[in-house]
Formats: sequence, C-alpha cells, structure tokens
Amino acid sequence: MDISTLEKYDSQKMYKIYDEWANIARESFESNQKPINFDNIDHIVFAGMGGSGAIGDIFASVLSKTNIHVNVVKGYLLPKTVNSNSLVITVSVSGNTTETLSVLKEAYKKKSQIIAFSSGGKMLDYCTKNKIDHRLNWYRIILGIFSGLNYLNSRNWDLYEQATKENLSYREVDALIQKTQKVIPGYGYALAGSFLADLGGSSFVKDDTHVEDCMTAISKNLNTPEKRVEAVIKSAKAFNTEPRFIDKVMYIAGSGNLPLIGIKLKCPIKKRFIAKLVSA
Repeated sequence: MDISTLEKYDSQKMYKIYDEWANIARESFESNQKPINFDNIDHIVFAGMGGSGAIGDIFASVLSKTNIHVNVVKGYLLPKTVNSNSLVITVSVSGNTTETLSVLKEAYKKKSQIIAFSSGGKMLDYCTKNKIDHRLNWYRIILGIFSGLNYLNSRNWDLYEQATKENLSYREVDALIQKTQKVIPGYGYALAGSFLADLGGSSFVKDDTHVEDCMTAISKNLNTPEKRVEAVIKSAKAFNTEPRFIDKVMYIAGSGNLPLIGIKLKCPIKKRFIAKLVSA
C-alpha cells in the first residue's frame, strides 16, 4: 500500500504516530515522571477504546488481587460511583477519541483526580486549558511489550534466540527487524528494531538517529545504514568490546539520558560529542 492510499483511509495520519512508537516509548520510560498521589483514592477507572482500552484490562487484572475498586470504561459514561476520591485515567493514542474525551470531561465535572495520556490532540488541549495532569504515551511501552512478548511466547522464543546470537551482521539484523515488523501486529520498523535490541543481545546494533549522526560525523563515506552498522561492529572489535556497548555510548551522547542513575543532561552534549568525533 502506498502513502496516498494509506492517507485516504487514515485522514488523521495515525500511521506517523505509530512509526514513532519506539522513540516516544524510550523517551517516556526514561523521563522523570511526577509521582501519582494515591491519598484518599478508593476507586480507579481506566477509560479508552480499542488498544488503548486494553491497557485498562491489563491493569484491572493486576489490581484484581488488591482491595482497590477498579472499572474499565469503553464508552461515553463513567460509573455513577465516581466522585472526588476516584482516580480516572484516560488513554487515547490520537487524543481525539470521542468516547474517551467524553469520559475526561465528565470526570472533570465530578472533580475526580485525573491523569490523561495521549500523543496530543483535543485531549492535550482540554487538559492544558483545565490544568489537568497530561502525560505523553508511556502506555505505548505496555502495548509494545505486551504484543512482543505475546508473539515470543507463542513461537517458543525463536526470535529471541536469533536476536541474541553473537556476531550479527547488518543484513542479519535488518532481516530480523523486517521479520518482526511483519509478524507482530502494530510494529513498524523502528519499534521492531528497538524491541529486538532491548532483548539484550550484545551484538545487536540498529541504525537509529544517534548511530547515523555519530558515524557520519566520523566519515561522510558512512552514508548507508549497512556501512554505519558494520563500522560500529568493526569499532567494537578494535576496542575489544561489544557492538551494543558502542551503540549505547552513542545513545547516551546523543540523548543526554543516563537512565540508570536518573539523570537527564541539559547541556548540548550531542553537539560536543560530534564535534570531538569530527576533530578526532
């Protein structure tokens, strides 16, 4: 299917949001989120449609072992038991889902505590106007992990074994990403690559924006994904380390994120790092 045909049926260009899942999920996971205040909360409502509603099902299942009253709403109306001691969590990929927006507005009128998740849209506008806690897309992490693990489990983890082999070449990595993209619903190329990389294979390197920027700074001749990934593999051998380690160094330098110690550097570290590479 070409882009013009896709956009005919996807007028809101949702496919572009899905293509960014990997980057948004990683940034959301590593960002500093404001803690949720559960004081006096005795009722939690998850509201969302389709895949967004499935998140509520997952959490309702987990919370079923607790004494917390949980509802999942996949429609326009909140339960009548919702009040100021209720926490209402609304989820919409686009931020424009009519049913979920209706629930959000009703929760606001009931003076409930609210947390809204979307990629923007009308939900973000409403939350900004009414000073409602709005957060960007950590729910995609759950959907992505759930879809991926579900596939791995059904296929006896054969994909995991392939992704964690030693001495993977660019072509092997590319083939694995394309296979994953085809067999796991909702996975684009970027998300499939990130999912496979995070399975823990020390030889798995994909050509993301940080690898591209850093490697082309070293040499303009590294002008294709294959050349850049193979250059990372070659560099790893020269430094007697794993390709994934080199990849992570470029990620930290490119993003400024140090997730293990909870630090997000605010200085222009990427520009400095690339400048060093260019002058080396």
